[in-house]
This record gives sequence, C-alpha cells and structure tokens, in this order.
Amino acid sequence: QVQLVESGGGSVQAGGSLTLSCAASGYAYSTYFLGWFRQIPGKEREGVAHIGAPGTYTYYDDSVKGRFTISRDNAKNTLYLQMNNLKPDDTAMYFCAAGRDSGFPLNKDIYDYWGQGTQVTVSS
Repeated sequence: QVQLVESGGGSVQAGGSLTLSCAASGYAYSTYFLGWFRQIPGKEREGVAHIGAPGTYTYYDDSVKGRFTISRDNAKNTLYLQMNNLKPDDTAMYFCAAGRDSGFPLNKDIYDYWGQGTQVTVSS
C-alpha cells in the first residue's frame, strides 16, 4: 500500500504561481503512476495531470496544459505540481493519487490510493 500526504496549498492572486507537493510512503512507490486531481463542492473530482512510472510520461488536462507541470522525485518519494499563471477557475481542493491499473491517465477509477487534499484558492 501507499500513503500520500499533500502540502503547499494556499491563496494567491490570478497570474501567480504555487507548487504543491505530495509525500509518499509505502511498498514499491516507484512502480506506481501518480496523478493530481481537483474538486470543488458539488462537482465530481476531475483529473488535472498524470505522470507514469518511473516518470518519463506525462499527460495533462487541456485546462492546465502549458501552465502546470507535474514531476516526481523517486529518490525522495515525492510528487510535485508546479502551477503557473493561476486562474480563479483553478480554485479547488487538490488531491494526489497513485495507481497501477490500465486506462485513461485522468480516469480517477484507475487510482487506488489518495491523499487528504490541500486547498488552492485563486483570487481575481
């Protein structure tokens, strides 16, 4: 199993930047692909970015492509999401996740383990 803990959320103005981190622990962490998801009250959790195992493949939702960068440091068991040019629509609770199943990279159903989330708020 894998345990995940997010950090780095906060409040920023539109156009600003923020970096989220996800510290992982557990068996065979480097063999899991990882992803970032976000959710606002009343809406379904949606995929933001995905990075494969060991980390040479990435996939982004169109809404963040060119603005967000997902990366992982397997030596430190840490996942990152660098968010640039933030918009008010990026406001959400952000979750990191790990999985091993085949499927669309941003399909939440292929992920087995989830963190508790960290809040990101972007003001105009």
